Amino acid sequence: MPEQAAPERAFPEQAAPERAIPERADPARWPDVARLPAPRPVRTAVAAHLVGRALRRLPLDVRVGSTPGAATATRRPDLTLHDPDAFFRRIGRDGLIGFGESYMAGEWDSDDLPGLLTVLATRVDDLVPAPLHGLRPLWVSARPGRDRNTRRGARENIHRHYDLSNDLFAAFLDPTLSYSSAVFTSFPARFEDLPAAQHRKIDRLLDLAHVTDGTELLEIGTGWGELALRAAARGARVTTLTLSTEQAELARARIGAAGLGDRVDVRLCDYRDVEGRYDAVVSVEMIEAVGAEYWPSYFAALRAALRPGGRVALQAITMGHRQMLNTAATHTWISKYVFPGGLIPSRRAITEHAAAAGLRTESDLGFAEHYAQTLRLWRERFTANRRTVADLGFDTVFQRLWEFYLAYSEAGFRSRYLDVRQIVLTEGTPR
Repeated sequence: MPEQAAPERAFPEQAAPERAIPERADPARWPDVARLPAPRPVRTAVAAHLVGRALRRLPLDVRVGSTPGAATATRRPDLTLHDPDAFFRRIGRDGLIGFGESYMAGEWDSDDLPGLLTVLATRVDDLVPAPLHGLRPLWVSARPGRDRNTRRGARENIHRHYDLSNDLFAAFLDPTLSYSSAVFTSFPARFEDLPAAQHRKIDRLLDLAHVTDGTELLEIGTGWGELALRAAARGARVTTLTLSTEQAELARARIGAAGLGDRVDVRLCDYRDVEGRYDAVVSVEMIEAVGAEYWPSYFAALRAALRPGGRVALQAITMGHRQMLNTAATHTWISKYVFPGGLIPSRRAITEHAAAAGLRTESDLGFAEHYAQTLRLWRERFTANRRTVADLGFDTVFQRLWEFYLAYSEAGFRSRYLDVRQIVLTEGTPR
């Protein structure tokens, strides 16, 4: 069926200065970005009406056909629609996935992307009128079965993100190569503050886990080895698990260069296959990659690895319980392009699954504003090093994907839709 007349424009047309057009998306690599979804005139018209109405009511400057950065008296975040028909067509077909794909395709921009996304995250429950919430299933799809975190699926999902390139992550992370929230002493944070702030986060976790000289420590989720290095420097003996071959290779090299290879064992191993028992277990922002289906297995593995009197220190991103339940049933832009198979838990989910495994929550501290600062610094570094990223072979669509991902995540913490917490679990048996 041919596309009918375009819906009435939600915003006035403005003069269109020249803009940089992103290179055409490779249809083999980015099929859903390179090609617009099949025409669905009614859904496109409904999206234009509902989304246009919602955007007009938000503290945003929405423009059609102009470039981001135009002077405004209010200095509110802007949303510049270069191709409104494509924008509404994608949203009408795929909801928030379409919103993200439209950005990847260069159909809209903002001179304050995290500010724009913060406004949207703060008002997310008001974007669609309450009487229409029942129509949500028309704009969302279920998570694909191929993303399930079976042992094979978990390896593939980790590979799709963490094995992209060590050099890519080095282009925006600080020299510690820590890919989780730092803990700062003051705001606004500067990039040169990041190494000390990451060490402050790691040291706090090691203190919470009571890691000292002689501690036998299990780390689930190696990253690039910084926590293992800090723990070994305290005199601990560390077994650290990862499913990323790229991370394991570099972590081993860094640990060897520090002369701590005899104290740290880096294993390519699924947490479900861990053997032995340890004085302490630490896991930093790894639970988000486990998937709700496997949370019972994850907490059972934590409990089984713990000696009597031992402690578990987790750092975990969390969201509200109702939001988590909605997200768990939905294929999202993040699950499609960034973290396949992952799900951010709620505090309630962590507490309940831990308790079911025989672990009790001893302490729970949140610090969302620190993650917002961390992500801002990563995003600024990523955009400043765009040429380096391109030289590594990552095209414009990928660069826009990661800019959107980092800004999207920053907005989640700025709006408090997301939190990050350091949680101590114990099994309750005295030493």
